[in-house]
Amino acid sequence: MWQDSTHPGLMQNRRQFFSRTSAGIGGMALAQILGAGESATAAGGVLRGTHFPAKAKRVIYLFMSGGPSQLDLYDYKPVLNEQNGQQLPDEVRRGQRLTGMSANQATLPLAGSVFKFAQHGKSGAWLSELLPHTAQVADDLCFIKSMHTEAINHDPAITFFQTGSQVAGRPSMGAWLSYGLGSDNDNLPTFTVLVSKDKGGQPLYARLWGNGFLESVHQGVQFRAGADPVLYLSNPAGISAAGRRRMLDKLAELHRLEYERTLDPALNARIAQYEMAYRMQTSVPEVTDVSDEPEHIFEMYGPDSKNPGTFAANCLLARRLAERNVRFIQLYHQGWDQHGSLPKAIKQQCKETDQPAAALIRDLKQRGMLDETLVLWGGEFGRTNYSQGKLTADNYGRDHHPRCFTAWAAGGGIKPGFTYGATDEYGYNVAEDGVHVHDFQATILHLLGIDHLRLTYKHQGRRYRLTDVHGKVVREILA
Repeated sequence: MWQDSTHPGLMQNRRQFFSRTSAGIGGMALAQILGAGESATAAGGVLRGTHFPAKAKRVIYLFMSGGPSQLDLYDYKPVLNEQNGQQLPDEVRRGQRLTGMSANQATLPLAGSVFKFAQHGKSGAWLSELLPHTAQVADDLCFIKSMHTEAINHDPAITFFQTGSQVAGRPSMGAWLSYGLGSDNDNLPTFTVLVSKDKGGQPLYARLWGNGFLESVHQGVQFRAGADPVLYLSNPAGISAAGRRRMLDKLAELHRLEYERTLDPALNARIAQYEMAYRMQTSVPEVTDVSDEPEHIFEMYGPDSKNPGTFAANCLLARRLAERNVRFIQLYHQGWDQHGSLPKAIKQQCKETDQPAAALIRDLKQRGMLDETLVLWGGEFGRTNYSQGKLTADNYGRDHHPRCFTAWAAGGGIKPGFTYGATDEYGYNVAEDGVHVHDFQATILHLLGIDHLRLTYKHQGRRYRLTDVHGKVVREILA
């Protein structure tokens, strides 16, 4: 320990000394290499721009939590109806693992969908009768029918899609974008989260939109239905806006003094969060007040759009957030984990989501925003082609299936009216052009102007990235 001549009475240790001197000597060079260095507030972004011209400015990700059945929605397989009730052939299964929920079944009977399929639009995309509104925008969508993942259970599978790792603790995709690109709006979070209310199913938890080892300013901010859309944002009784401002000013002074003593970057991130919260006291009520929306917009999104917290209302709110240049908007809709009574359950899920999702595409398009907004739809895996539990003429369930499933994308540099990849005739394995989770993530980053190999963060001696050590851009789906 020694005396700091610039701050009498302040003792420095070796780490602080080298931190101070390196900041002076190498600061300019480091700024050229990393922009703001590895510490970046949401306003700036560590990249200080993009690696190449971006096709999309923002992302709206509609995540169907639980694993929607591609075989009852998008991946038309008539052979399953022809062989309904017959045993899944060994040469199709190829000894691949099953979950503990169906591994001990005496038989694995093939289950054809009870729903009718038809082709739609100029692209001739196959869609189930459960998706009449999505069918109307089929030529705006790119269907990826060859998604696959290693994860076979919900927690690692959803964590994989959101963070690039099956193990919890990594930054979520929205946090990576906040860290890399920063914000285009000073008064709203860079990364917002909307969860459909009153939905059961597999649990969701804040770490899915967490910042991991990045600064806390990059974590997603959840908007809720009700009088206080963001928790703890409103001033308590007896505290005025002017009083809050004076308190924040004094608190910032104390934090700056502590930063000079410790050089802890988390202190600056905390100040930035306090200031954002103060600005959100005005911006959040404005963006969540939909009273200025005309009646025909509510009709477009469906009757639930006037009920805050529903998927329909959240899709409308997502469009309003996109208009205000929020960079990453994540919607979650639970309840797609249909191990039994799938025909009845999936019909209700589609009733809640089909019209609003299609309306979001049409609404963005009519406002000239779809070309710069990347809209994504999908779950953490798909469902099996065989029935879990008893198969009857009008009822069946489907187990988890990571080997192949469907997602779709629209806008933001995506090729419209296009289907990429294919599964075998049984809908059990990828037959051509497989797209891994990391490929999907690499492509999303590419559309935002980011080379997924170059957006990294050094943590505990290793450089991490969203795509870990895998992933390639799926250039065939780019417009």
